[in-house]
Amino acid sequence: MPEIAAAQGEVQRYRQRLDSLLLYGGAFQTSVGEAFEALLEALQSGNAALSLRCYAAWFQALAQTGGSWSAYLLRQIAYAENPFTTQAQHRDYGDLPPALVAAAAHDLEQLQALHQLSGDQVAGWVQAIARLLEPPVAWSITENSSPSPSLPLSTEAPWAEAVAALAAHYRRHGAGVFAQYRAFSWRGGSLCGIAEPDPIRLDQLTAYDHPRQQLIQNTLALLKGYSALNVLLYGSRGSGKSSLVKALVNEYAPQGLRLVEVAKGDLQALPEIVADLRSRPQRFIIFVDDLSFEEDDDTFKALKVVLEGSTTARPANVVVYATSNRRHLVREFFSDRPRPSDQDDVQAWDTMQEKLSFSDRFGLTLTFEPADQPTYLTIVRHLAQQASIPLSDDDLTARALQWATRHNGRSGRAARQFIDWLTAELGLTAGPL
Repeated sequence: MPEIAAAQGEVQRYRQRLDSLLLYGGAFQTSVGEAFEALLEALQSGNAALSLRCYAAWFQALAQTGGSWSAYLLRQIAYAENPFTTQAQHRDYGDLPPALVAAAAHDLEQLQALHQLSGDQVAGWVQAIARLLEPPVAWSITENSSPSPSLPLSTEAPWAEAVAALAAHYRRHGAGVFAQYRAFSWRGGSLCGIAEPDPIRLDQLTAYDHPRQQLIQNTLALLKGYSALNVLLYGSRGSGKSSLVKALVNEYAPQGLRLVEVAKGDLQALPEIVADLRSRPQRFIIFVDDLSFEEDDDTFKALKVVLEGSTTARPANVVVYATSNRRHLVREFFSDRPRPSDQDDVQAWDTMQEKLSFSDRFGLTLTFEPADQPTYLTIVRHLAQQASIPLSDDDLTARALQWATRHNGRSGRAARQFIDWLTAELGLTAGPL
């Protein structure tokens, strides 16, 4: 039948485009990409039942992403990690190998054709080859509800001519997982992107103005390429130390800031992590929350290497921000102090001093004092205003003080818990919307 032959001819041309990719083949090594490739193969074979099954698999894979086919391809281009995207991050466009640039231009031409492929067109192929009376349901979603990365690629111009602009994009925003995520955690020996990090923003924080401004200034120095200091945020529990660090990456991620959270138990991996990050174009905060060491804990030595450097120069794009409730980080007991009569460890005093002075390795120590009543109420009022709590100041103050007395005392965390509870209580009292 002529309709079948025409459909198979179109499918073959798209399959050739896919097979000819030199650099961006990784775009089709995902569930969506593999399902699309299997669909093209099934359509080429002319097997009606197989074509229907493969179409269903591709439809489901796209539906699970919640986005359109075109948005999917744009994400794959933005986050691709291949020789072109890797070298474009570190080299001027004019210094890139001509063959690499030509390969990128070739791939972009093929990807643009695939990007323009509509769900109705694919459904039409399936209808023709499976001999259906009606085409199957085509996956379709409005572009406004299917966000995609901002790339210098226009549907009105040839993508092959945008290689230089795309190289500049990779140089500015990076590639791979470091372009896709703004926050990471070290798990199982590798960096894992955090899809939904804590959304806390700087404008949600109040009080502790001096340490907050100092940390922001240090972070801006890091982003602008100046020497930035490793920072110890010391203070009482619930004072917002961790929230401040997390808010920084949400504020400055568009400028290339990334957060890598490392648990205390994984500190031995710090040199390995830093070695990987030093060659990246982004700026990184290695975040260690609730840092402290027991007397017989030697993991602090790995952190010491990162703070002070070794034979390898300290990377200019990495800083360590750690929070702690202990000023000296290492727990000390009076019984641990060497006595003048001790002879079994001639370096005992040196060992003790090394541990007690460990916090001095941080270039900047920011202190978060326990919240007094005025500070606590300032935080409560700030959060209440953001949450649009409809209470008078007197009523809000009385209930906030009562909460602090009955629960976790006065702190930024207690203020947040109070406002969350109050918001829910007022909502339930008001009844269903």
